Amino acid sequence: MTARVPIAVVGASGYTGAELVRLCAGHPRLELAVVCGERSAGSRIEHVFPHLAGRVSMELEPFDAARVASRAEVVFCALPHGQSAAAAAEMVGRGRLVIDLSADFRLRDPGAYAEWYGPHPHPRPDLLEGAVYGLPELHRDELRAVKGGARIVAAPGCYPTAAILAVAPLLRRGLLADRSLVVDAKSGVSGAGRSPGLATHFPEVGEGVRAYKVSGQHRHTPEMEQEMSAAAGRPQVVTFTPQLVPMSRGILACVYGEPRDPSIGEAELRGAMVDFYRDEPFVTVVEGGLPDTSHVRGTNRAHVGVHLDRRAGRVLAMAAIDNLGKGAAGQAIQCLNLACGFEETDGLRGVAAFP
Repeated sequence: MTARVPIAVVGASGYTGAELVRLCAGHPRLELAVVCGERSAGSRIEHVFPHLAGRVSMELEPFDAARVASRAEVVFCALPHGQSAAAAAEMVGRGRLVIDLSADFRLRDPGAYAEWYGPHPHPRPDLLEGAVYGLPELHRDELRAVKGGARIVAAPGCYPTAAILAVAPLLRRGLLADRSLVVDAKSGVSGAGRSPGLATHFPEVGEGVRAYKVSGQHRHTPEMEQEMSAAAGRPQVVTFTPQLVPMSRGILACVYGEPRDPSIGEAELRGAMVDFYRDEPFVTVVEGGLPDTSHVRGTNRAHVGVHLDRRAGRVLAMAAIDNLGKGAAGQAIQCLNLACGFEETDGLRGVAAFP
């Protein structure tokens, strides 16, 4: 039997950390060696998250870089931005591969990080150049080239994952006009994390839908622009409106753009989607082109679709993902699989729970 790779989850007491633990518990090539969670240190993880009982039984520990590095070869960092950079740097310094789920290494420009995540400058700009953006559908070769060792993979944000997957095929083909992209995306409240707050308290969220951080205020905007510009080969400017909807998990991104050629047909748009995602193990171009978050819940899958509003002269591209799956933990494991030379689908073959 092939030896399993020992891994650590740092930040295991949050929603993303718990999802990482759940998925790692069913992975054929990984051994869950360490789980760290500062606010729950000393507690057993199956007591903090009873859904893990019978599958995972471990004590949550405070983070200690030397102890984690002595027991794990790969480290998932599911910490808030700013905090994650320090932990990731310590792990890389000890020769470990880090899959970072914060925003600390997603933006290539440290000036952009300071602008959007400030007021302080980037804590470790020296590590940005070697970080790989962890969206496999666009960066698979770079992820495969990591091959373990002292490197950082920056797992994308959940909103950018959905929005980028929706339009990347169209941008690669040059089918959309520059500076025409509008992203309207709706997320379940687990995207705000597990720490309680009035804005995400369910009685405050239930029975309503609200936009937040509008007019270019949301921190995921530069991440979308960075990757959409790379896909198009030209600078792209995005108007992004996030909205909170009364469900626990899932993101539906609707991305509007103007066709570069007014004579384009919907068949050509759909053909670009089908061609781009033909061999992708986790992306499906859905029949009818209307993705639904309930069809991807609990998985690493993405459902995408595209429509043409010829009357208005606009293209609508859509993607549905689970914000804790393809938008976070599932995608992080997909990146690890590529970086370690495993089958890309290892530990991620589950089917959505529906209804």
